[in-house]
Amino acid sequence: MAIERSRTLSGRFGPRSFLRPRNGWSETRAPLGFLARSFLYERKAEARVYGRVGDLEVRMASGLKDVRLAQRMRYDVFYKEMSATPSFLSELRRRDEDPYDAICDHLLVVDRFRAKHGLAAQRPLVVGTYRLLRQDVALKHFGFYTQGEYDIAPMLARHASLRFLELGRSCVLKSYRNRRTLELLWHGLWTYVREQRADVMIGCASFEGTDPKAHAMALSFLHHNYRANADWYCAAHQHLNQRMDLLPAEAIDAKAALKALPPLIKGYLRLGAMVGEGAVIDHQFGTTDVLIILPVTNIDPRYFDHFGAPDEAKSRIAQDG
Repeated sequence: MAIERSRTLSGRFGPRSFLRPRNGWSETRAPLGFLARSFLYERKAEARVYGRVGDLEVRMASGLKDVRLAQRMRYDVFYKEMSATPSFLSELRRRDEDPYDAICDHLLVVDRFRAKHGLAAQRPLVVGTYRLLRQDVALKHFGFYTQGEYDIAPMLARHASLRFLELGRSCVLKSYRNRRTLELLWHGLWTYVREQRADVMIGCASFEGTDPKAHAMALSFLHHNYRANADWYCAAHQHLNQRMDLLPAEAIDAKAALKALPPLIKGYLRLGAMVGEGAVIDHQFGTTDVLIILPVTNIDPRYFDHFGAPDEAKSRIAQDG
């Protein structure tokens, strides 16, 4: 699912995962050797392929090289195309990176045509990505990235028996932003969720810009219609919390509000997602964030036919290769 940063759950296929480095970490404190010393560098197992459509393949990153490709693609989307402000190291390396990259799994959509024809050097081979952080891994390291914006600890405590999965840094290259790529990326995500037996997906999705009033209709619509109930309630940290109920319920034009929502946020809502209390302004990425909470049990059974039911052992997506 922070389902964007995410920044895409965000709706734009673009910045941010759902999650920035927190807990005292920063990019400047994560030297190049950090990843090389991590378990990520050591686990060079063959990549798990989840599906193919035409020349596109969705698979898990198998090591540091794959992660570097994803980081370069993220940089192109978040910093060159969109309005994120890079740190000195990010600009120098032309990569979007932080310490969380070393502990997360990275889901990739790869253009195999470029690889087969030696064209990978012209553009990043990776054309889409999701960064995935399992709860057991988060607890052993820095915690969830989302915690930097939202007080998720009480929600985690209320559901101590469930397995949470954090989604972040979701994006797709502009020339690949079509239904086929998005569905392939979501197929890989859903396969991973089933594989890891995750129960709940969380993450921060984004609206472009740092003025919540510019999104008053959409934010108010989310607040009045999709705010999490008491069991799943979670609010932005008080010093970051921006009101989402900018308009009263009776003043909302539902049709206009839905049209104003980023596409990926609409996708999460169709699956049964809820949103947290309050929005958060992310000045680094130039966005206004909302928390997405998506229990797997909330997902409409209709979508199982397309992405595969939770108990299915094998992928149902077309394989052509």
